[in-house]
Amino acid sequence: MYSIISKKHTSNVVVVGNGSWATAQMLLLTQNLEKVGWFIRDDEMINHIKQHKQNPRYLRSTKLDTDKINMSSDINLLVSNADIIIIAVPSAFCKKILGKITCDISKKFIVSTTKGIIPDEHLTLSEYMNEQFNVPFANICIISGPCHAEEIAMQRLSYLTFASKKNQAAETIAKLYTTSFVRSIISTDVYGTEYAAILKNIYAVGVGICLGLGYGDNFISVFTANAHREMKRFLNESYPSKRNTSRSSYLGDLLVTCYSNFSRNRTFGTLIGKGYSPEKAFAEMKMIAEGYYSARGIYEVNKRLNISIPIAKAVYKILYTKASAAKQMEMLTEELR
Repeated sequence: MYSIISKKHTSNVVVVGNGSWATAQMLLLTQNLEKVGWFIRDDEMINHIKQHKQNPRYLRSTKLDTDKINMSSDINLLVSNADIIIIAVPSAFCKKILGKITCDISKKFIVSTTKGIIPDEHLTLSEYMNEQFNVPFANICIISGPCHAEEIAMQRLSYLTFASKKNQAAETIAKLYTTSFVRSIISTDVYGTEYAAILKNIYAVGVGICLGLGYGDNFISVFTANAHREMKRFLNESYPSKRNTSRSSYLGDLLVTCYSNFSRNRTFGTLIGKGYSPEKAFAEMKMIAEGYYSARGIYEVNKRLNISIPIAKAVYKILYTKASAAKQMEMLTEELR
C-alpha cells in the first residue's frame, strides 16, 4: 500500500466528482502532481473546462491548469489505471456514480472527501467502499475540515484533516494537498473524523432553521455548544476512543459549518426555518446540502445504537415528518443547557 501512495509525482491519481469541492481539490493537486485524472460525467462540461480553464458551474473564478488534468467521462478508464481514487461526490449520488465501476478496485487506495451517509444503505462512504468494493479500511483515508471549498479557491489559509488507520498513509496523502495556503492535521480516528463530518452538517441545518425562525446569536451559541456535546456523546458511545473532540476536525469543523456564510447546510436550514419545503429549498439553492440526507442516515443508524441525540432527532423530524420547525425548536429550548 505505502509503495503505491508514496510516489508523489508518479502515482496515478484520479478525482471522481465535478462539484465545488472536487474543483477546489484539482486546484491543490495540480500544484503537487504532474498529472491528475478527473472523472466528469458531462462531456459538455469537459469541453468547457478544456477551452476556458474553469468549471462553468462551480467556483467559476478558479483558473485550472488543464495541461496537468486528464479529463474523461469514462469512469472505468480512469479508475482502472489509478493508484489513488479520490471521491468527491455528494452522498446522494455515490451509489449511482460509483455503481458504474465494473473493474476491480479492491487494491486501490481510496480517499474520501464525501461528508454524508449513503441513502438507503445507511453507511458512511468508507463503510460502503469496504462492503461493495472490498476495499480494506487500511486502504482508506478521510479528508475533513474545517474548510470550505470557496476559501480554498480564494487561497485563504486553511487546514485539512487527514485520517487513516496508519499515520504514514495520512501523511503521504496530506503531501498531495499541502500548499502555501493549506496545512495538514494528521489523525488515526477514521470513524470519529468521518462521523463528525456527517453530524456537523445536521447541526448546521439546525442552526439555519433557528436563524430562519428568528432566533439570535445568544441562542445559536447555546445550540452550537449543545450540538458539540451531542456529537461527542454520539462518537464516544458508538465507537469509544481517546479522541479529543475539541480539536479542529471535530469542533472546528462544526463551528465553520454552523457560522460561515459559505455553509450550504446553514443556508438550507435557514430556508426551512422560513417555511420552505426541502424540495423548494433545494430548488432555490441549486446546490446539495449533505445535512438533509445525513439527518435521515444518522436517525436510521441510531435506531441500532439508541444514543441520546435530541438535536439531530429534531432536525430529522422537521425534514422528514413535516413536524413544525417552531415547535421542535421550542421543545429543544427546554433541553439545552
